[in-house]
Amino acid sequence: MTSADASQAASSPAVPAADPPAVPPETKDWTWVIEKPCPECGLDPAALAFDDVATLLLADVPGWRRVLAEADAARRRPQPQVWSPLEYACHVRDVCRLFRARMTLMLTQDDPLFANWDQDATAVEERYDLQEPAVVADELAEAAQAMAGTLRAVTPDQYARPGRRSNGSRFTVDTIARYFLHDVAHHSWDVGIR
Repeated sequence: MTSADASQAASSPAVPAADPPAVPPETKDWTWVIEKPCPECGLDPAALAFDDVATLLLADVPGWRRVLAEADAARRRPQPQVWSPLEYACHVRDVCRLFRARMTLMLTQDDPLFANWDQDATAVEERYDLQEPAVVADELAEAAQAMAGTLRAVTPDQYARPGRRSNGSRFTVDTIARYFLHDVAHHSWDVGIR
């Protein structure tokens, strides 16, 4: 390679990585975890006090930092159609952001209808597989802290405030917090943090 070739290569934009194999879309309705323990990850959201949700959410943040600290391992999928730890971390970050927004709606509006969110499309469109693990670790920690702050500001008289998804699933502030915690805790289990 001549010095001119090297100079041109250095100034050329990086070629994006090939699309990873598609991960089968999540089709399960997980709302049952509000009432029963999850047989996979073992979390029993119904057995928790509301105040435990923020504490348990933040307890996993150091584990996510450890998982994401080894960038190459974090990018590696355990199987072609299973998210890598990095992809799971991006999802958990976005779940914290989304559920904080939903809970804020429930606390400030009467029975809001949540906008749809396609988690699988977001993973592809946002290229979770190409994000920087160190950046994602910081963003996940920040999103978890923000969600924990929202949870800790909820008062018992607000637990019953309602909200709903477009598919008809109805939540209260209390049940959506438990549903949310299972989502993030289950993914901590997926990557070996729990």
